Amino acid sequence: MEEKDLQNDDESVYELSEESLEDAAADIAKEEKDDQSVIKELNDKYLRCYAEFENYKKRVSKEKQDLIRFGNESLIYELLPAVDSLELALKHAADNATGIVQGVAMTLKEIHRTLEKFGLSRIEAEGRKFDPAIHHAMMNVERTDMDEKMVAEELRPGYRYQDKVLRPSLVAVSVKPQPQDSDSNSDNTEIRIKRDTEEE
Repeated sequence: MEEKDLQNDDESVYELSEESLEDAAADIAKEEKDDQSVIKELNDKYLRCYAEFENYKKRVSKEKQDLIRFGNESLIYELLPAVDSLELALKHAADNATGIVQGVAMTLKEIHRTLEKFGLSRIEAEGRKFDPAIHHAMMNVERTDMDEKMVAEELRPGYRYQDKVLRPSLVAVSVKPQPQDSDSNSDNTEIRIKRDTEEE
């Protein structure tokens, strides 16, 4: 009797375990599906965070490079009026060859060399085609010896710092002389006179 009961118990345990196995398998499948969606969501978040971090690193690196490249921009800009004054002094003392003039010329040359080392370069203006990106037109000058829209005279030099315009050149731009209208005015007068006489 005991053996029969044990055998029956084993069968019922087996039957229960088969049902529970199916339920457990369904639960596991559901959990795996949920886990996969969670893993996919976490993976997407990770990829987004990684991309944002890479963009942040690039942005910080570019800002650092710009800071290094353009860190001296304001200092150099403030020095330009002093350079202009020295150049004007030399221009007015061109005929004078005293020691002071030579000293100013050497000082100015040394300042230009130092500023060039830090990325400053003078914009070539006179005799070049007028370019509003690097030249600032102050006036028009009638010139017969050059084409229109050429820089006839540089009034104040312009400079580039690295690859950007720090200060545009102030220039006078050439225009063709206007033709004299004296001939056309005399023709108009003659026509008016003829019409007046015909009416009389």
